[in-house]
Amino acid sequence: MGDRQILFSGPMVRALLAGTKTQTRRVIKPRRYCSLFDGTWSDSYVLDPGNAEWRDQEVSYHVGDRLWVREAWRTQDYDDHFRPSLLAADNTRWRYEADGELSDPDPVAPFGKLRPGMFMPRWASRLTLTVTDVRVERLQDISVEDARAEGCPFTHDGRQYDPPPPEVDSWQGYGRASFCLLWSQINGPGSWDENPWVAAYTFTVAKHNIDSPTGEA
Repeated sequence: MGDRQILFSGPMVRALLAGTKTQTRRVIKPRRYCSLFDGTWSDSYVLDPGNAEWRDQEVSYHVGDRLWVREAWRTQDYDDHFRPSLLAADNTRWRYEADGELSDPDPVAPFGKLRPGMFMPRWASRLTLTVTDVRVERLQDISVEDARAEGCPFTHDGRQYDPPPPEVDSWQGYGRASFCLLWSQINGPGSWDENPWVAAYTFTVAKHNIDSPTGEA
């Protein structure tokens, strides 16, 4: 068990805050293994769920790990020329880009440039995830239930993606189709069709900084 960082886009941060996202899938590169029969190298694979073969794969997180969420943010404009490593929580005010939440309800200056989530320091994180399950599978093996747990936005009847991306003429029914659209938006055209191996992480969400006392915002 350990503390690690994890990056999320704005829509997925909002899903975490809303309590609709409890899973995330991340592409992994299967380890190659040497055949005992002819000495050739092949891609490893998952024989079946729970088989020991998957445990030999490279996964970034493990059950029990705590993950502090990184997301896009802005500091006040007078801090724009400072790198995040030169800022400190006790003298910095910031705003989360996903929903506009402020670290301080009384900012003293306008907010400046957008800072990518990859540069968010640990002290600015407001969400902490605890990994409860890890599975290795093909991307397209996702179930409807898991698509919902990924935080796909659905209409009130739970069957359609809402809103559809502008390049899609008709609304997509069913959860897997919704997740396909979401995955393609984040990872680019053709990424769904590649059907890569992914690590599917299930987690709980705590709405506080990883270093804050439990339950304290």
